[in-house]
Amino acid sequence: MADPFKFQHRKLEYKRLIPSFLLSHRTLLTVLWIVGFILIVVWQRTAVERLLLYRGLASPTRPIPKLRPLVFNLSAFGAVGDGVTINTKAFEKAISEIRKRGGGQLNVEPGHWLTAPFNLTSHMTLFLAENAVILGIDDESYWPLLPPLPSYGYGRERRGPRYGSLIHGQSLKDVVITGHNGTINGQGRSWWEKYRKNLLNHTRGPLLQLMWSRDIYISDVTFRDSPFWTLHPYDCQNVVIRNVTILAPLTEAPNTDGIDPDSCVDMVIEDSYISVGDDGVAIKSGWDQYGIAYSRPSSNITIRNLIVRSMISAGVSIGSEMSGGVSNIIVENLLIWNSKRGIRIKTSPGRGGHIRHVIYRNLTLQNVRVGIVIKTDYNEHPDEGYDPNALPVIEDISFTGIRGQGVRIPARIYGSAEIPVQNITFQDMSVGITYKKKRIFQCSFVQGRVIGKIFPAPCENLDWYDDGGKLLRQSTKMNTKDLDYDG
Repeated sequence: MADPFKFQHRKLEYKRLIPSFLLSHRTLLTVLWIVGFILIVVWQRTAVERLLLYRGLASPTRPIPKLRPLVFNLSAFGAVGDGVTINTKAFEKAISEIRKRGGGQLNVEPGHWLTAPFNLTSHMTLFLAENAVILGIDDESYWPLLPPLPSYGYGRERRGPRYGSLIHGQSLKDVVITGHNGTINGQGRSWWEKYRKNLLNHTRGPLLQLMWSRDIYISDVTFRDSPFWTLHPYDCQNVVIRNVTILAPLTEAPNTDGIDPDSCVDMVIEDSYISVGDDGVAIKSGWDQYGIAYSRPSSNITIRNLIVRSMISAGVSIGSEMSGGVSNIIVENLLIWNSKRGIRIKTSPGRGGHIRHVIYRNLTLQNVRVGIVIKTDYNEHPDEGYDPNALPVIEDISFTGIRGQGVRIPARIYGSAEIPVQNITFQDMSVGITYKKKRIFQCSFVQGRVIGKIFPAPCENLDWYDDGGKLLRQSTKMNTKDLDYDG
């Protein structure tokens, strides 16, 4: 039989071993609650991670696909992705090796890879991994100077040479820039500040410029904070830009256009988001007498499925540098929001050239000051050598399926006696307006038509047809200056 006195003695010994504060029921419950809370948090975290993994939202770093037979990693050439080490030589060595081998893929691994400008080569894929960032060095002494573009005559901002782009290429074929949404960052803020203070002696350089090249494919990369225009394909053919993000501050980031096709043929821009400090997309083809002499048009360009924001200029523009001509353009399925202008065509006497066969359809304008602008007095010239009698032609422009809310002026078509706007068409347009002046659809020196009912009511310069093509009202006022708002 057990000794009750021995059992009681052991119980007293256990009490001595346990701290007295744990014998309090309230304290014990508190400890249990804390432990339980920690276990719940741990369980929730792992559960969320498992759920995200299941949905593909928090998957481990994705492996880089092998897109060409020969593949190199940037780090293998001595690059260090610490955001401090300058890796220009590593980029140059890697690309030189690809050139020697007749082509290849350069992988930019996760990290911040600071570099001065470098040149691409033909038959090359530049692949930016997830969390990879190429950083442009913001000291202009590292940026090479290049001759002015032949269709511009001068640097766009300063006479003489111009700074090259961070990533550059000339006379290339078969170039791919893609990734898992890595970033190319031009660190443009110091450039913008120096430009505003007039401290730069040369025109700023783009973030990416490819010249006289063909078979270009750019996708799944973020471009941000360019010193100047962001993507500038110049005199290129067969270019696809798809599923990219282009960002710059909406103010105080001068001339940071998103994509500027310049004398380009056969090009598609699609499925992208652009929010920048100037035009989202601006189609160009040279400047005054230099563009006329160079004579390379921009044509066969499709722009579709974009979301664009521009508080300084417009979502999609043509011009003002369009002296080589612009034709056969389709702009469709756009959302332009919180912007100064939606669609803009701009030119002036001295430009020469033409803008013709342009189709806009399925456009949504949300909180836009002026929806559609055609402006023919954009008097900015490279020098005094332009011919004021070189008058551009604007014709065959159509707008179909225009929707919107919060628009102040739906349309402002400002032709002139020298440069009339001819054969313009509006159909299926309904735009909610916020501006109650009489003339909210403004025209001057415009010839064209409205098909069916549109809102708001069009200017009297346009003929009006019903949906079946029957003429309801013929305008006799093409030259009427029906303007009372400076857009």
